[in-house]
Amino acid sequence: MRKTLKPLLLATAAGLGLMAGTVAASAETLADALVSAYRNSHLLENYRATLAAADEDVAQSVAALRPVVQWGLDFATSRCTYPSTATCTSDWTDISATLAVSASWTLYDFGRTQLSIGMQKETVLATREALRSTEQDVLLSAVQAYADAKATAEQVAINQNSVRVISEQLKAAQDRFDVGEVTRTDVSQAEASLAGARASLAAAEGNYKAAREAYKAAIGHYPTRLSALPRAPSLPKSVEAASTTALRQHPTIKQLQHQVAVTDLAVSLADAQRLPTITGSLSFSDQDGVGHSGAAGVSIGQTIYSGGNISSLRRQAVIQREGTRASLRQAGVSVAQGVANAYAMIEVYRAQIRAYDQQIQAADIAYRGVREEATLGARTTLDVLDAEQDLLDARASRITAEADLQVAYYQLLSAMGLLTVEDLKLGIPTYDPAAYYNAVQNAPLSVQGERLDRVLRAIGKQ
Repeated sequence: MRKTLKPLLLATAAGLGLMAGTVAASAETLADALVSAYRNSHLLENYRATLAAADEDVAQSVAALRPVVQWGLDFATSRCTYPSTATCTSDWTDISATLAVSASWTLYDFGRTQLSIGMQKETVLATREALRSTEQDVLLSAVQAYADAKATAEQVAINQNSVRVISEQLKAAQDRFDVGEVTRTDVSQAEASLAGARASLAAAEGNYKAAREAYKAAIGHYPTRLSALPRAPSLPKSVEAASTTALRQHPTIKQLQHQVAVTDLAVSLADAQRLPTITGSLSFSDQDGVGHSGAAGVSIGQTIYSGGNISSLRRQAVIQREGTRASLRQAGVSVAQGVANAYAMIEVYRAQIRAYDQQIQAADIAYRGVREEATLGARTTLDVLDAEQDLLDARASRITAEADLQVAYYQLLSAMGLLTVEDLKLGIPTYDPAAYYNAVQNAPLSVQGERLDRVLRAIGKQ
């Protein structure tokens, strides 16, 4: 079900550009807004850092398989001030130093460390899906912000036009009142309607200001000139097809699948805690003036009794596994419901738009007719104002429904797990979640630190 959105967005933008010339060429498209949101999201940077930290957990688990080497240097002083023995015949102070180097290595722990490494790797994969889920949220917020900014700007334009038209009607009513053609009531009705139109304009302007702030928060800058909303992206033919894709692709589903794998390994790790551990050790010491010594040894140990702690940990691991599996099953239900809801709302908004188009057509004809009849004295000023308000309401409702429909398209893609830069094919470099992992998964030594620093600096900067 992966379809290309970029060509659709670019084709729409290109078509508008051909019609509007160089003016439209400078307009920001929805594709531009999505790219900007992806590049400027602090939330994505935060999750990328979280993922890098999870990558380091793998490196730390791998390091547990390696020897730990330590060194120490001890200084000691002794002093004889009261000579009374053959070893202390005069006042003196002696300073001695001892250098010690030791190494310990877990030779075999019956798979516990390998299980821990497996758990951390699955956690990394789960965190990658959480990052992909966050990316979907960021892009959907950008779509919502773009649609709201576009719609509220159009609402302002409609209300400005309404104020202008009603102002002209008020002037006409006043002129007709001056020559005795209408009553003072007609003038007052026009004045009241104008005041209401100005109040609606103020509300629309307030909504547009709020939409501008939401746009800046989601996309990184204020909107200037926005292109028309693009054609709908390619969507599945049925709810069933969309649900099938969602259950396979949605990041929440995949994240929980990896978390279930973590809990499975946790149960195995809890079982392995009952087994012994074989440890090797080496030590070397050199004491000033005495000589040096060394030792090597192998030890094996096992917990015989822990007061029930090991058994409790295993029971806890089993309970957590069952809870995670239940969460996965519930996520499937929620994802399928989200797909069905998004699909249904698309149909609702499409039906509303068709109805509003018919309403606008009829309201426009009625308004023109009432206005002509009013010039002949067959209609009152109130009739004209009512007809004009009906037309305004229909146009405003149509704008809102069109914006809601655009958002619903991308809500469906998000519910299917296909609202990412890669899925939309926006044609920009994207963050590679495996780059840092590949650099640290084998717990590299400090000689590779410069390479790691370069990767670390790249986090969130693509």
